[in-house]
Amino acid sequence: MKINERLKKIGDLVEANSFCLDVGCDHALLDIYLVKKKKNIRAIASDVAEGPVLQAKKNIKREKLEKEIEVRLGNGLDTYSDEVDTIIISGMGGRNIIGICKNNMKVLKKVKTIILSPNNYIEDVKRFITKNGFYIDNEEFVKDKKFIYQIIILKRGKRRKYTRKEYFFGPIHLEKRTALFYEYYQRELKSREILRELLPKNYRVKRYQLKKEIKLLEEVLKEK
Repeated sequence: MKINERLKKIGDLVEANSFCLDVGCDHALLDIYLVKKKKNIRAIASDVAEGPVLQAKKNIKREKLEKEIEVRLGNGLDTYSDEVDTIIISGMGGRNIIGICKNNMKVLKKVKTIILSPNNYIEDVKRFITKNGFYIDNEEFVKDKKFIYQIIILKRGKRRKYTRKEYFFGPIHLEKRTALFYEYYQRELKSREILRELLPKNYRVKRYQLKKEIKLLEEVLKEK
C-alpha cells in the first residue's frame, strides 16, 4: 500500500511497542504502515467523518490487520482509550490541533508521547504543548514533492524553558541545521519579505512583527 513521504517519516519515528491514537487518520494508511513495519504496534485509527472511517475499515480488512488496528468514529481525542501511550496528529492546521488538545486536556496528562505535523502555526503549537507538561524530544523535516513539512516529537516531562528563537526555529532543528532546515527557512524568509511589501503601511503591528521575524531569519540563515 502506497504511503506518502510525510506519513512514512512519521511512522519511522514511532517507537516499537507503542499503542497509538491516530487522530484524523484519513484512510488509516499510517496505521497500516506502522503495524506492518514496527514491532508490537497497536493503533486506533480515528476520524470525525464517516467517509474516511469506512475507507479505513476497508483498507485494514484488506491487509488483515483488524486485530491490531481499531477504527473509531469520533471528534479529536474523544476516541482515546486508556491503553494509548502515543498520540499522532498530522496534516491539520496548528490552531485546530491546539483546539483538539484544549477540548480534552485530561488525555494529555495520560499519554507519554505526542507526534505532531501541523500545516501552520507551528510555533503556537510548540508553545501550547510544552506549557502543558511536555518537552521537545526531536524535530524532523521531510520533503514530500515540492512541500517541506515539520514533524515534532514531544515527550511527557519538563526539561527547561525555551527561548523565542528556539520556539520559532525549533531547539533540535537549531542543533541539526540540515539542508532542509535552510531550504525551509529560506522559503519562510522570502514569503515574509513579499508579505511585508504587500501590506498597507497602516498595518503597523503586523509590519513590525514581520520586521522582527525577517531580522531573526536573516541572522540564523547566515550562521552556517
